[in-house]
Amino acid sequence: MAVNEVSEHMAKTGSHQTFYLECDPEDGPLIIFVHGWPELSLSWRHQLPALAALGFRCIAPDMRGYGKSSVYREKADYGQEQIVGDMIALLNYLQREKAIWVGHDWGSPVVWNIASHHPDRCNAVANLCVPYSGPATNILDLIDRSIYPEDEYPLGQWDYMLYYNESFDKATAEFDANVDVALKGLFRKGDPAGMGKPAATAMIRKAGGFFGDLGDAAGPLSGLAKAESMPIDEDVITREDLEVYSEALKRNGFFGPNAWYVNIQPNAAYEATSLNGGRLDMPVLFIGAMYDYTCETFTSRAKEPMQGLCSDLTLEVIKSGHWMAQEKPVEVNGVLTRWLATSVSDVWPRPQ
Repeated sequence: MAVNEVSEHMAKTGSHQTFYLECDPEDGPLIIFVHGWPELSLSWRHQLPALAALGFRCIAPDMRGYGKSSVYREKADYGQEQIVGDMIALLNYLQREKAIWVGHDWGSPVVWNIASHHPDRCNAVANLCVPYSGPATNILDLIDRSIYPEDEYPLGQWDYMLYYNESFDKATAEFDANVDVALKGLFRKGDPAGMGKPAATAMIRKAGGFFGDLGDAAGPLSGLAKAESMPIDEDVITREDLEVYSEALKRNGFFGPNAWYVNIQPNAAYEATSLNGGRLDMPVLFIGAMYDYTCETFTSRAKEPMQGLCSDLTLEVIKSGHWMAQEKPVEVNGVLTRWLATSVSDVWPRPQ
């Protein structure tokens, strides 16, 4: 295999299988990249070869319900405890004690839960867009009420999560019937014009679904109703990469990806079992996206719990939308590399 070439693998652990991409050197410090909704291991295509070139062994799995990994037909099979179990099983399969874990979107709660339940399996953790809130925080208390008055937006930007829970079959059918349109509408770069406006995710139930009229709401979901006539945003994704996402979602459907949203009570119960009250003592990096209006961390109090729960926290900001690793890969790779060299120096650079 050529240096820094990405290869495909399958880990079989019990009855579960995890497909993953790997970029060597095999003996390098291990980084595992965890994707979110509705993505794939491919989402880290810009990070794998870049970090491998610095000497890391880089792994990016398809998460359960996605791509070539195991797909389940019960919503309860998509809780955080099961998903974290998949990742610990993958780490064991790779015959490593510890990894540096990097997450994005729904991959972020997975990484936060690995850190809070299995700190002994972490050299360090980094997350893009989704901050750590710990086991005792009500995220509704962190909403910026200057943008989301409680009488009009009681759930703020998190309204869409209730839509999944109230109308799961409808939401899944909407996406299954419009895979190509949905992906083209979702994978779009950040727009500075959305700052200070309510996010589209705050209006999903009022609009009657994800493909309803969301007007000039902020964020990529606002474009789903008109995405069919939009060009692909090649600042985020190429047509070839979009086809890979599309093929996987058409094959598996959105049931699994959407089911990640509906295990609210089991996930809360699992988070309540965090060690040390959820305090994280390993090196932690959080990269906020300036133009991500659902996972907004600048005008709201969203960063506060993390600042109190992480003893070695680095905060960075990149001027991008939600799909940061794909929209601004050079900046993301630069931030990761600087943090690894300064805060995780007991792991990298390795002695010659």
